[in-house]
Amino acid sequence: MADLIISELPLIIGLLTTGAVAGFLAGLLGVGGGIVIVPVLFTVLGAAGVDMEVRLHMAIGTSMATIIPTSITSVIAHHRRGAVDWFLFRKWLPGIIVGVGAGTWLATTRLSGLGLALVFAVVALAVAVDLIVRDRSDADEQTKSDYTHLWFYKIKASWVPGLIGALSSMMGIGGGTLSVPFLNAARYPMHRAVATSAGFGLIIAIPATFGYVIGGWDAVHRPYASLGYVNILGFIIITATTVLAAPLGSRVAHALKPQTLRLLFSGFLFLTAARMFVAFL
Repeated sequence: MADLIISELPLIIGLLTTGAVAGFLAGLLGVGGGIVIVPVLFTVLGAAGVDMEVRLHMAIGTSMATIIPTSITSVIAHHRRGAVDWFLFRKWLPGIIVGVGAGTWLATTRLSGLGLALVFAVVALAVAVDLIVRDRSDADEQTKSDYTHLWFYKIKASWVPGLIGALSSMMGIGGGTLSVPFLNAARYPMHRAVATSAGFGLIIAIPATFGYVIGGWDAVHRPYASLGYVNILGFIIITATTVLAAPLGSRVAHALKPQTLRLLFSGFLFLTAARMFVAFL
């Protein structure tokens, strides 16, 4: 047992680092999930000697697993405050599930590490630009009867949750990175967008995690303690350390201006996109 721990020590230290960095940035920047975990874990797995053939798949699959407990906690907290729009949740549920199925299938059977890196980098760049150029003022606070007529509630808009589910499952993110900016741009109240997106994260993460387990079941060169493309050791360590590190990031955030936080996060996303491109050159 001692020999096993010693042999996996670089990976364990790297996973602790991933959780700490992800938790700190989540608390600092108000984001969570894979948009932070995937690029950090990708770098850590490389330092631990994990083969490039499975490295990004492992980072995405493991990230998806860590989103499950985070989303459950978040949804419960938001629901107690009455902030979750369950009507919108039900409307978008079928589209998101179909999108997750398609995205997970593409990621585990059709896309190489380079393909996944390109998807992650392009979307990360788009989010970074959005953070810089968009007016982030909240949408007008309205009653439910005032905004249920908006077009994204309609069946004809099912491509929106489908696209969010597909891209999120290919990037290892919970959906909030994509759904919150979209809903806010459509003049939907920000606090409800954040709360409802926590629910989207759960219905993205659960099927996607199973998909990455099944899709990577026979993959070679996986690190120790992996079920398919999900590393169980990573799931446990990252989940625990993220919870511990997030409060520190939150304390630092209160000392900075919102504009500074947006610029920091956009800079992080630009660096992440560049790192993904360079890694596969």
